[in-house]
Amino acid sequence: MVSASFRYVVFAIILMLIVVLAGFFLSNVEAFLGYGVWIIGLIIFLLIISNFNVVITLVDYERLVIYRFGKVNRVGGPGWTFVWPGIETYTKVDLRTKTIDVPKQDVVTKDSIELKLDAIIYLKVKKDHQSVVNSIIEVENYVEASKLYVIASLRDVVGSMELSEVISNIEVINNRVKLSLEKISKHWGIGIDSVEIKDVQIPETVLEAMHEEKAAVQQKLARMERALAHKAEIEAVKEAAEGLDEKALTYYYIRAIEQMSKGKGSQVFFPAEFAKLAGAFAGSGASKSNSESKELKEAKEMLKKYVDGAVKKTKPKTTKKKTKKKKK
Repeated sequence: MVSASFRYVVFAIILMLIVVLAGFFLSNVEAFLGYGVWIIGLIIFLLIISNFNVVITLVDYERLVIYRFGKVNRVGGPGWTFVWPGIETYTKVDLRTKTIDVPKQDVVTKDSIELKLDAIIYLKVKKDHQSVVNSIIEVENYVEASKLYVIASLRDVVGSMELSEVISNIEVINNRVKLSLEKISKHWGIGIDSVEIKDVQIPETVLEAMHEEKAAVQQKLARMERALAHKAEIEAVKEAAEGLDEKALTYYYIRAIEQMSKGKGSQVFFPAEFAKLAGAFAGSGASKSNSESKELKEAKEMLKKYVDGAVKKTKPKTTKKKTKKKKK
């Protein structure tokens, strides 16, 4: 770094060169003295500006908090801002939104589950002059202060909730932490745009247990749905059967036997109830033949057909055996 004495020597040499050049081009001494004073003064002014930052150019998102003898005097910017050298000092403030990445934190929930949370903060200094001043004089470093406060708030909020509540209420946690940060930073001159939890890491063992529990619940619901469907089917059959009389039920019973006989088997075995059914038909009597329904008549004919067919299948075989014995 160049020392102050060296700067003064350089400045004196430049000034002497300017005077020599001015005397060379101006042959008239009076004219030289008249113009030389203004030229030297202009050069000195430009050197002061370039070396002591007297005139500062600020873009639209920059402001200066200017102190005069250590006390806040004004806020400068945007554009050109004049600062008196040796009398005034300044601090530059950036008004753009800052993205603060909060490092991962170990947080324990109410049900003693250890989580890792990764959050992010969006904040900026407000544009009014008082907020610009407060961002410098009310807090040493508002970025670091905001980060530490969010870490403490996350531990406080998540520690009062169970794991299931944390997973299902991320937005609620974000809003609570944001409102808490806004409350403490209202005198800092900053605005909190958002506080977002961007990652929640759950231990592997806990995740596996949650998946197994979810699968068990799904299986239970599936079994309940199948049971309810079966129950509904039984209720529907029961309701339909209540509207049928005994004769109609007998007809459907014989039709079911008919469908069974269409299989690939060579013999048909009739259930024991079939004899009772035949007796019921036989005992109906001739006096009731006029009042019989068409379905009942068809059922009787079908029953007679099956009985005769069964007899024909067995009778010829016994006849052949008896004939051979007589010939001998």
